[in-house]
Amino acid sequence: MQTFPDVSHMLRTLRPDRPVYCVYPSVYRASTRRFIDGFPGRVLYAVKSNNEAPVLETLVAAGISHFDCASLTEIEQARAAGESATCYFMNPVRLRGAAREAQRRFGVRHFVVDHASGLAALLDEIDAVRSVIFVRMAVSHGTARVDFSTKFGAGHDETVALLGMVADAGAEPALAFNVGSAIMSPAAFTHALTVAAKLLDKLPRRLRLVDIGGGFAHPYPGLDVPPLEEYFRAIREAPLPLATGGELLAEPGRALSAPGLSTVVQVLLRKDDRLYINDGMYGTFWDLRFDVQDRFASRSYREGVPLEGMQQAFRLFGPTCDSSDVLPGRVPLPRSIDRGDYIEFGETGAYSLSGRTDFNGFHSATIVGIDKPESAPPGLGP
Repeated sequence: MQTFPDVSHMLRTLRPDRPVYCVYPSVYRASTRRFIDGFPGRVLYAVKSNNEAPVLETLVAAGISHFDCASLTEIEQARAAGESATCYFMNPVRLRGAAREAQRRFGVRHFVVDHASGLAALLDEIDAVRSVIFVRMAVSHGTARVDFSTKFGAGHDETVALLGMVADAGAEPALAFNVGSAIMSPAAFTHALTVAAKLLDKLPRRLRLVDIGGGFAHPYPGLDVPPLEEYFRAIREAPLPLATGGELLAEPGRALSAPGLSTVVQVLLRKDDRLYINDGMYGTFWDLRFDVQDRFASRSYREGVPLEGMQQAFRLFGPTCDSSDVLPGRVPLPRSIDRGDYIEFGETGAYSLSGRTDFNGFHSATIVGIDKPESAPPGLGP
């Protein structure tokens, strides 16, 4: 990964005509330590939120050693980023043979199911005696922007029955749930942990592990989100009957991947208050379709120099021929911005690179490092 002290140097050197994705290692180090130090348990990074090697390697260097993986490919990516990475196959639906291969090649011990048929299929592929099998319980809360219980999760009684079946098969039973994406209130975790505590009290023996999923919201512009510490406090204060030495697990994706990456785009065309840029809803901004937030913090450049001046709100359109390729929120930018200028969007690390496409032939794989310690993406910088 080529590195530069700041974005201005990168622009003056590369003069890019395609989007450039900037990794800020110092930001990732600080935000990752904040989560690891604050969460009362084991932190598993959700690889799906950003699976690019430079990001994974930066998170490993920042202290991440456990990974929530949804496929054999993600397990391979996590292990490539860190040879000692511990991978957890936390998708109730897997390709045939993937669990067997994950355990055989990578020593994966942790799996998840949410139905008896899924448990039977898993047991056909793994050595149960050396495995931990989580049963995913359905639980939801109105403060989650995306409800995950509509696709995965067993009902209360079914969860209890499945935990018994896991134990009977010789594996260690454990409990998992995931309230949803972009949880806007710590009350969601309080609710879910209360439901989990009632279920755990019904079991004949205490469980050692409970995975509370992810969903820790990130404070994008216009999105009023409580500090992470309030989520951690709610989780810490919720009573949960676990076995001696029991431990909570969490699967943060957005909270770890969002802060330390920015997207630099070029303005291709201006039509009054409409700007056409070289990345859009089929590229790094695809996650904006899901109504979590409508824009990112930004700053502008001309000839590698920050562009200042009176601002106005612009509509931004991507480069493809699809009329739906338009960013949902108006973005405040200098009134003088024009064709050839650049815009850096901050904190775009989550659900951006991992889901971008090459629709219409628009794609970029340029990832660079910004290594000046005081440099920070828009939204975090001065």
